[in-house]
Amino acid sequence: MNVMKASVYAQYGSPTVLRIKEVDKPVPKDKEVLIRVYATTVNRTDCAMLRAKPFIMRFLTGLFRPSNPILGTDFAGKVEALGKDVLSFKVGDRVFGFDDSGISSHAQYMTFSEDNALATIPSSLSYEHAAASIEGAHYAYNFINKVDILPGQKVLVNGATGAIGSAAVQLLKYYGAQVTAVGNTKNISLMKSLGADQVMDYTKEDFTQTTEKYHYIFDSVGKSTFARCKPLLEIGGVYISSELGPYIQNPFLALITPFFGNQKVVFPIPTDKKKSVLLIKKLSEEGKFKAVIDKKYPLEDIADAFRYVETGQKTGNVVITYED
Repeated sequence: MNVMKASVYAQYGSPTVLRIKEVDKPVPKDKEVLIRVYATTVNRTDCAMLRAKPFIMRFLTGLFRPSNPILGTDFAGKVEALGKDVLSFKVGDRVFGFDDSGISSHAQYMTFSEDNALATIPSSLSYEHAAASIEGAHYAYNFINKVDILPGQKVLVNGATGAIGSAAVQLLKYYGAQVTAVGNTKNISLMKSLGADQVMDYTKEDFTQTTEKYHYIFDSVGKSTFARCKPLLEIGGVYISSELGPYIQNPFLALITPFFGNQKVVFPIPTDKKKSVLLIKKLSEEGKFKAVIDKKYPLEDIADAFRYVETGQKTGNVVITYED
């Protein structure tokens, strides 16, 4: 078969613009592998690309209309064919990978360079958990690698049950931090199972009113501000948010706060996707990391998956599955 099913969008907008269509199956270039996709996710990056919001997304996805009609930033699947110069993988390998610039993984087949953020899946992971292991963990790791976490240091994670937050709690425990996790009532037990030393229920208390002091505050949902969190930081403490801030102030604060005051903002520009994937592979093999999955949808219902992610209420990851 030279065709495949894919979720396609021809214009920016709500999930109603998504269509399931038959399109041409891609052909791998010399250094690429052809992958049969068995699982992918719908995440905040996908939603931003779908709606082209914030406007800056258009410089990545196309100024007036999508330059790539198929969304998707992560995947897990099986290698079905090789470009003539591929050396690192073979047909039949179970692989997973990630690229937040967009890789068209919301389709039954995709191509991916062997030099990109691609690795074989640990035998202990299903396709669904492999796909869900990457995107949030990549951003969480790029919170952590911007500072020097020392064993025993106190770190607060706001939004500790999202894709980024649930990964951050696990990675911080791997590095020996003492973690306070902030989430809602239904996820108290989940936060404890991820390794949190203390948990806070934001429906019952405002974490910014605590008298506890922290070396680092990681806001994985971007719903706080440096101004509100600054009183909670130790001298020399650092605030990191996954978002630009309500007034797009976080990149600016990252430039000026190192020179003024006793606490600072770091803006976590994510880099080295391959390193993130290889770290997650290692920790998964060691049993020290497991992705949290909220819901699974078949490709045909991907618009519903987008709607659910856009509610901002998901726990962990939302996975798209494909028929075998």
